[in-house]
Amino acid sequence: MLVKRRMSQPVITVPPDMSVPDCLKLMQREHIRRTPVVENGRLIGIVSDKDLLNASPSDATSLSVWEITYLINKIKIKDIMTKNVLTIEEDMPIEEAARIMVDNKVGGLPVLRGGQLVGLITETDLFKVLLELMGAREQGVRVTAIVPEIPGELAAITQAVANAGGSFLAFGQFSGESSANRIVTFKVRRLDETAVRAAIEPVITEIIDIRSD
Repeated sequence: MLVKRRMSQPVITVPPDMSVPDCLKLMQREHIRRTPVVENGRLIGIVSDKDLLNASPSDATSLSVWEITYLINKIKIKDIMTKNVLTIEEDMPIEEAARIMVDNKVGGLPVLRGGQLVGLITETDLFKVLLELMGAREQGVRVTAIVPEIPGELAAITQAVANAGGSFLAFGQFSGESSANRIVTFKVRRLDETAVRAAIEPVITEIIDIRSD
């Protein structure tokens, strides 16, 4: 799956001279947590709700509430935005975008097409992808199991489920307890827990969890 299939678009952007309170109101109204900063059609920064909430005039504790409000209104987005913005292209695989976000500890990335801003991919978008990948919104029997790291083991599981009359809603694999095994999580429909257990026990090392949801 590519980023362009799951990015948020059209993108809500703000100008660099917008005040902090106005930007905060916009983000609250649109239910967003970050927004790119654009000037003359060019991406020049990104600002998050955390940046806005942390913005304050220096030595604010010695000022009256009216003076603080006045000074905060004079703070512009260009004064607090992140200027060195990490960006990605729309044709990047979604998992690569997730890796960049995790490695750089950012919650969102502007998406470009030929240098032009066309979208924004966020941690919320990635959570939605995870829900789809794991079949979280569909009913079935969910299994987490340990399988040996041997060629053909995954095929044996899928064949066993198919032979029992089941079909897969989701299937994922993860690092195991050692290099000798893998952890798989999958969801099956058309079979109950008892039937799923009977089908897969001969071809796996251990069932960690099995449940209907």
